Amino acid sequence: MDTSASQHKTVSVGKGLLSLSPVVLFLLLYLAVSAVIGDFYKIPIAVALAAACIWSIAVFRGRSLTERIEVFSRSAGHSDILYMVWIFILAGAFASLAREIGAVEATVSMTLHIFPAEFIVPGLFLAACFISLSIGTSVGTVVALSPLAAEIAAESGGNTPFIVAAVLGGAFFGDNLSFISDTTIAATRTQGCNTGDKFRANLWLAVPAACVTLAAYMAIPSGIGEVSAEATDRPWLVLPYLIIIAMAVCSINVTVVLCCGIAATLLLGLTGGTSATDMLGFMGGGIDSMGNLIIITLLAAGMLGVVKATGGISFLLQALTRHTSGKRGAQTCIAVLVAAVNVCTANNTVAIITSGSISRDIAERFGLDPRKTASLLDTCSCITQCLIPYGAQTLLATSLAGITPAEPWRYLIYPWALAVCVTLSIIFGFPRKLNSSGVNK
Repeated sequence: MDTSASQHKTVSVGKGLLSLSPVVLFLLLYLAVSAVIGDFYKIPIAVALAAACIWSIAVFRGRSLTERIEVFSRSAGHSDILYMVWIFILAGAFASLAREIGAVEATVSMTLHIFPAEFIVPGLFLAACFISLSIGTSVGTVVALSPLAAEIAAESGGNTPFIVAAVLGGAFFGDNLSFISDTTIAATRTQGCNTGDKFRANLWLAVPAACVTLAAYMAIPSGIGEVSAEATDRPWLVLPYLIIIAMAVCSINVTVVLCCGIAATLLLGLTGGTSATDMLGFMGGGIDSMGNLIIITLLAAGMLGVVKATGGISFLLQALTRHTSGKRGAQTCIAVLVAAVNVCTANNTVAIITSGSISRDIAERFGLDPRKTASLLDTCSCITQCLIPYGAQTLLATSLAGITPAEPWRYLIYPWALAVCVTLSIIFGFPRKLNSSGVNK
């Protein structure tokens, strides 16, 4: 993706603020208004996004209405967005099919029978950390664990948003650290360092944050009571989830993983006496349940594409880098820069690529180690992606769990702990060996 031209193009303050106004309008309509009235169900996220989309088209100057809509449509129909739609469709089909044939119930019964209630949420967090670190994708982790987390909450009377938040936090732990994560690849390539060096730099941030989060999940009541669950009399129904997790850990493409999970679930359903037509109906219902999520994804992608086309991203880049001074200021600028771009793109990889070139310029100007800047780019983009309610991972997890995208926000301990670690690392300059330019100092 060639972003250099957009990064160095000068955008006036008036035009820049107008370009960013659709994002501001959406955040005000969905988050601010919902927070004021104390109910995130009152304003559907799709309605808030639709209003922001209409506004983005209205303020798009210099082109005909047809051309503006074409820009919106090209962004909504980007191959990465349509790939996410495929994942949503397959995830919906699998989740519904597994639930209807009893696979979810069997897995939940086995989990509640084996593990004490106080260890279930910390266990889900650790499982999400391990899976995401192994496969390098937060989306795949969410697909594997969110339905299980939701059913555990429903079966045990636990706090669903709290349990889903644990899965989301663990998913971004691995997304940030994994050698094969697309965010790792983007950060190291744009900053000119290798993945091993960036991994070691990230450990100073991610591991302390994960330890704090794990301790918090062990201390905070999850609402899961002591459940006298008996072991399932159909343990073989756990197989689809074991297949999903095992294939995910082997770094197999998430769409292939879901297809294999669906095939295994269909086979178990047929051998258990469920008719093929009934199972097709279950899958259809699951796909239908993803409709709102798909609409939200397309609207958000189209709106953010217009924001970029009108110069919103370029304005952010120039505004945040104008008064940078000193090493702490340079690191703060890089952290805020990638976070702000992530808010406007809802994609942490795109945010890294978009801000990577100018971040490298800042690093060279102020003598920052490329390992440090790569770590900052990856970590701060993952923090932001985990916190925004319109990120693909949050939308997918909450859709599978049947809750609103804003509900897990108050329980997202890991990204806030990680943000504190990043702040401390900038203030106190740790690790010390990464405080000057160059590698292997």
